[in-house]
This record gives sequence, structure tokens and C-alpha cells, in this order.
Amino acid sequence: MQDGRAPRIRNRAPAAIQITAEQLLREAQERQESTFRAPKQRVEDFEELHEYRGRKRKEFEERVRRTRGSIKEWTQYANWEASQNEFDRSRSIFERALDVDPRSVQLWLSYTEMELKSRNVQHARNLFDRAVTLLPRVDQLWYKYVYLEELLQNVPGARQVFERWMQWEPDDKAWQAYIKMEERYDESDRASVIYERWIAVRPDPRVWVKWAKFEEERGKLDKAREVFQTALQFFGDEEEQVEKAQAVFNAFAKMETRLKEYERARVIYKFALSRLPRSKSANLYAAYTKFEKQHGTRSIVESTVLGKRRIQYEDEVSQDGRNYDIWFDYVRLEEGALRTLREEGGTKEEEDAAMERVRDVYERAVAHVPPGQEKRHWRRYIFLWLEYALFEEIETKDYDRARQVYRTVLNLVPHKQFTFAKLWIMAAKFEIRQLDLMAARKMLGTAIGMCPKESLLKGYIQLEMDLREFDRVRTLYEKYLEYDPTNSAAWIKYAELETALEDFTRAEAIFELGVSQASLSMPEILWKAYIDFEVDEQGDREKTRSLYERLVVLSGHHKVWISYAEFEGSSIPLPRAMREEEEDEDSEPRVVAGDHELARQVFERGYKDLKVKGLKAERAALLESWKAFEQEHGSESDIAKVEGMMPIIGRKQHVDKETGQVVEDWELVFADDEREANPRSFKFLQMAHAWKHSQAKKSGGTGILSGFTPATASAPESTQNDDVRMEDRREQDDSHSDVASSDGE
Repeated sequence: MQDGRAPRIRNRAPAAIQITAEQLLREAQERQESTFRAPKQRVEDFEELHEYRGRKRKEFEERVRRTRGSIKEWTQYANWEASQNEFDRSRSIFERALDVDPRSVQLWLSYTEMELKSRNVQHARNLFDRAVTLLPRVDQLWYKYVYLEELLQNVPGARQVFERWMQWEPDDKAWQAYIKMEERYDESDRASVIYERWIAVRPDPRVWVKWAKFEEERGKLDKAREVFQTALQFFGDEEEQVEKAQAVFNAFAKMETRLKEYERARVIYKFALSRLPRSKSANLYAAYTKFEKQHGTRSIVESTVLGKRRIQYEDEVSQDGRNYDIWFDYVRLEEGALRTLREEGGTKEEEDAAMERVRDVYERAVAHVPPGQEKRHWRRYIFLWLEYALFEEIETKDYDRARQVYRTVLNLVPHKQFTFAKLWIMAAKFEIRQLDLMAARKMLGTAIGMCPKESLLKGYIQLEMDLREFDRVRTLYEKYLEYDPTNSAAWIKYAELETALEDFTRAEAIFELGVSQASLSMPEILWKAYIDFEVDEQGDREKTRSLYERLVVLSGHHKVWISYAEFEGSSIPLPRAMREEEEDEDSEPRVVAGDHELARQVFERGYKDLKVKGLKAERAALLESWKAFEQEHGSESDIAKVEGMMPIIGRKQHVDKETGQVVEDWELVFADDEREANPRSFKFLQMAHAWKHSQAKKSGGTGILSGFTPATASAPESTQNDDVRMEDRREQDDSHSDVASSDGE
């Protein structure tokens, strides 16, 4: 071993001779040294015996002299003298030890055990008498004393010992031992008297229950009832005492249940529960619920379960009064109890009491106002008020109280910080149901003036729409747009209202006013609604075309170009004036066909515009739509033209600015971009592809890459023509250089 570490094993091969674990253990046993054993002495005559005893006594005396306080040494000395049948000497030694420590319980027990082993019963009795007189609070000595007397069949003596013991008012186990001894000798009356004395000393509920159970088991039912009644009189009707005596009530009711006196048991349960608060009687309620499930009717069982749930909810809301989910469950429980009572035909007094319970729960719930001025803390709280108002309106038919609930909560909410549109609208609808339309309008007008909100305006507008007050709806839409002129949905809804009223001039004016706003939240949906209005309702292709032209200037998005081209190529309904002249319900509506050439021109313009802006992905998307259009409406040459414009996917290397490494990305490569950027290399590539195409034809396959057209004999002429067309395109692009970006800036 080096540096305190285990030696390094180099040869790990198994040894030639293996040693088993059994051999190791056997060898260890054989090599173990034998323990020392004192030699045995044999006494041949009395002289040697006296010499032996004298030597041992001298040793013991020396030991107790050195360790006078060690009870173990004294006990060994006395037990040795007793083993030599020297009982007087042994008693003398024990007495000397008691002079040293008279309160040692182990010393007294050893002394009495020595006397009992030597059959000196009277000496043992005297010792126990001395011990319990000196140490009356040590139960072990009393138990030993009683056991001795009972073992000697001296029952009166044992009873006398118990009586002496009971004078010291010991713990419950001592009383129980006294009673069990009387039961063993069939002295039930004496046991009953002992129970009575026990109650006088320690009147705990469990002692009363044990006494009553004892009387029941020996068949004294009247005596058992008398015990329970005495216990209930002793504890009284105060809340604290009744809470303490729950075990007595429970045991009393269970005894009556065992005796099949169910009405008595029910009265006992109800008496106890009526004097205890719900939060302190959970166990008693559980026992009552179990009793009713076994022996009660359906209505009683439901009532019992309801009471148990009330206790549970009361405990939860006492811990956290602002847990509104618990209040919701509590309210539903009470409302369900009220509905059940009505279905079962309860009396008027019972219904009124149930209503008051529901109102009490609501009032307690809404009294817990949320802390702070944050709206998220108030949401669940406001729904409590709404449920309260609906309960008063629907269940109790107390409309004045429901109106007061709405007014109270409206005054409670801090409308300067936040408001709840649902609250205002429900209060207004309540007034309408009470046929007070002016109050509803006044309330909503106050809400809009105090705290305007989108959902509040929508609710007011819908209310007036349901009442078919279209002039008021127009006024409200104007207020709505004054409040938020950037809301595209509001402009659309306003225009749809005018369209539904067939006032198309106003609808068109509203659309025009909407799209002319400086900023809109979602301008695309407003433009789309305006265009759909002109197409579907007016059938005015020229006006729609002008809208598209304005939109592509404003946005320039590829989807706008695609929609514009599809509009030009598709058919639309007739103008409204012609539709009204040819109105016939049976005939199919006539349409005006689209112009495919105009659609292609729009695609061309869109492609050029996106090309100028350098938007390759958008160009590819537009070409895909163009190709789909040509496949549906064009010829093979038109399709080939578009396919020749389709890009191919190429690779491009560039240096990453963050890492400084060369990164290879995929990019879209368009044929016309390559033609303009590298005309000579493009011509070379075109001739290469033409050669590859000719080789592929010879071999029976195709090898042309998409996006590139092979060169022909007239390639120089076509190249010159292409240069001329490129100059024309640049001039057109310069004329459209002032097109707005896709962001509308």
C-alpha cells in the first residue's frame, strides 16, 4: 500500500487453489480463542461453606461500601443471601438499601419478589402496604398489590386495595381496572357504582359514553338512557358545552339506532345540530348523513347532504372570502335547494326561508369587494352581481329589488378606470323587459358618455336594431366611428346596414369615407368589403377597376394584383339598373363576362411591379396564379409563356455578418433577371440548353430546365427584339416608380 491507497493488483488471473467461504468461516472458528470460564468450586463440608459465605459477604460488603448509591449492588447482595436461604440477612440488606433510597420502585419490587419466591406472602403484603403508603402515585405498585390479592382469591382484600387507590383519584386506566375486576366476578351493580364515582371525579364525554355502553351491554336500557340524559343535562345547552359533548350525542343516537328507535335517534341528531354552528359539527353531520342514508326518506337524505355541503362551503369561505368560485358553488347549492323545495310542494314559509338563505349568501358574497383598481380582479365579482339580479328577477319576481341590485353595482364599479359593457347592457335589457324603454336608453347613453367602449356601442346598436330604430342605429354608428375611426369592422357594419336598407348611395359614401381615413386597423378587410359591394350589389366594373387601381397604388401587394387579375377575367352580375329592369324571379340572373386579355395585362403589370421591388417570392406566387389562370382560360402558347417565366431554385453563397462564415442559401432565379444581368452568359446558357435538348430528343428524353427557353436559329434577332422590349419595360417601370409600398406608406 502506497500513500494510504489500496495496492494495485496486476495479476487478475484466478488462483490455482480456490478457497470457499465455508472454509474461511470454519478456519476462523477453529482459530478462535476460548473464553475464560470461572472454575467450579465444590464445597465438601460446613467449614468450607462458612469460609465461602464469609468470603462472598466480604466481597459484597466491600462493593456496597464503595458504591453505596448503586441499587443494583444491593439487589445482587440481597438475592445472593436469599439463594443461601438466609432470608433474615436478605431482609436486613433490603432494609439497609431502603434506608439509602426509599423511593426506588425497582428496589421495592425486587424486595417483594424475593418474599413471594420464598412463599412469605404476609411479608409481601406488608411490603406492598408500606410501598403504596410511601409511593401512592406509582401505579405499578398498586397493580402488583391488587394482582397479589386477587391471585390469593382474596377479592374483598383486592377491593379494599382498590378503594384505597381510588381515594388518590388515579388515571382512567385504574378506574377501568377496578371495573373489570368487578365484571370478572359478576358484580355489575358494584361496577355501575364505580362508574358513577368515576364520573364524579372525571366527567369527560368518553366516560359517560363508556358508562352508558356498559349499561346497554348488561341489558339495562332505561339505565343507559338515564345516563345519557344525565350527561346532556350536565353539559347544558351552551355552544361550547354542546360542542364538547358531541361524542355523547353521537353515541346516544347510535344506541337508539341499534335499538331501532329511529325517530328518537333523529331527534337527538337534530337537537345537537341545531345548537352547534355548522363549522364545528362536521363529524356529527357526517354521522347524521350516514344515519339518514340508511334509515331516512329521499327528501330527508337530500336535506342532510345539503347541510353537510353548507358546512363545507362555510369553512372554505371563512378561510378566503374573496374566492368567488366558492361563492358561486354555494349560491348554486342554495338555489338548487329552493327549486327542489318548489318541485316537492313546500309550504310558503319554507320557500320564504329558502329565498332568504339565497339572498343572505348573495349579500355576503358581494360584500367582499376586490382590492385594488385592476379589472382582472373584478371580473368574477361582477358576475356575482349579475347572478344576484337575475335571481331576483326570475326566481323571486321582485323587480324593484333587481333594479336596486343593478343600480348598486353600477355605482360600485370605478368607471373612470374601467367598466363592464355586459353590466350596462344587461341592466338596459332588464329595463326593456319592464317596458321602460326610455330608462334603458338613458342608461346606455350615460354609459357611452361616461366610459365609451366598443362592446358597449355594439350592444347598444344591436338593441336598437332589434327594435328596428334605424335612425338611432345610424346615429350610434356615427358615435361609434367618432370614438374609433380606425375600426374597419365598424365602417363595414355601417355600410352593410345601409345596404340592407337599400340606400346604396349612403353605403358607397360610407365605404369611400372609410377608405379615405389616414390610418385603419385592418384596411384590407375594408377594401375587400368595398370591392365586393361594387361587384355584387352595384355590378359596376369600371368603379371596381378604379378601386383596384387605387389599391395597387396604395398597397402593391401580390395578392391585390392576383385578385385584380382574377376580377378582370371573371364574370360579374349585371349593373343594378339593368337588373331592376329585367327582374324575373324564375329566370337565372344574367352576368357580364370578363376580359381575359385585360386579366393578362394585369398579371403583366403586377409581375413588373414586383420585379422592380425585388420581391422574388411574391413574383413566384403571382406566376403560380397566372399559370392556373392560363390553364383554365388560355391556350398552350399562353401556358408555355408563363412556364418560361417560372423561376428555378439555385444556390447562393454569402458571408454571414454575425459569424463571418460563408453560408450557402437557396434562392429563386428568374430567367429574365439573368438575361438582363448577364446577357452574354445567358445566351451561352441558352445555346447549351438547346444542345442538351437536341441530345435528349435523340435519346428519347427531355433535359430542359424549367425557366429557360432553348436558343434557335433566330436567336440574334430575338435577342435584339428582347433588348427593345427591355427598354420599353424600363420606361414603364419608371412611370410606376412612385407606387406606394405594401405597408401603405
